[in-house]
Amino acid sequence: MLDTRSFPIGDPILEVNNISLSFGGVKAITDTSFKVLQHEIKAIIGPNGAGKSSLLNCINGIYKPQEGSIAFKGRKLEKITPKLIAEEGISRTFQNLALFKRMSVLDNILVGRKLHMHANFLSVAFQMPSARTEEQANLERCEEIVEFLEVQDIMHTPVGKLPYGLQKKVELGRALATEAQVLLLDEPMAGMNVEEKREMCRFILKVNDELGTTMVLIEHDMGVVMDISDNVVVLDYGKIIADGPPDEVRANQDVIDAYLGVAHD
Repeated sequence: MLDTRSFPIGDPILEVNNISLSFGGVKAITDTSFKVLQHEIKAIIGPNGAGKSSLLNCINGIYKPQEGSIAFKGRKLEKITPKLIAEEGISRTFQNLALFKRMSVLDNILVGRKLHMHANFLSVAFQMPSARTEEQANLERCEEIVEFLEVQDIMHTPVGKLPYGLQKKVELGRALATEAQVLLLDEPMAGMNVEEKREMCRFILKVNDELGTTMVLIEHDMGVVMDISDNVVVLDYGKIIADGPPDEVRANQDVIDAYLGVAHD
């Protein structure tokens, strides 16, 4: 990370407190706690099956943990559903693309503005002035995101015709359209080649630095993690075995053992 940044790291914005999640008799997450600071990039890493995606699913309300709690901006969230979490200001991308392949880049990003669309069906159908004003404002915001992501030349292209790396960038744009304060990115660089990863890293850093967005990401590429993260949480069998700056985590013997398989013998 560069020493100079537009938004300095601040106080905790997201707190995961003693989360435990089981599926039947299988424990996916066990008594897990960590904090995400405002404006930081926090990486969650670990071997396959460590519970990383399950943890994100608990944060954004897809799963309901049997124990523990989640606090956002110092307030414990009593009810957690994907819709309520999005309304709070936490947005999520997924491992597998969930884009509308026949829709254009711009229209896919517009989907992310749903939380900011308040006009009712009749006002939209009859093109009332309030509906037209809202529609224009949302369109302009998405055009700004298109420019920010440097995809103006393909904004009207159907997403299904784009290379995989560009599709992942569109998914990031849709998440940005929610204007979330925290982005949860589940393997944003999965399946990418080296050049595509480099480009995605550039935009993750750009979002963090220029927009001040706090980011929590799951990523398997250790080089990427060490290059762009402020802090790293390491999960193994649903438990945190390390939490700290990249250099400190990289030198942690428990982390080395987990990735080499020593701890599993």
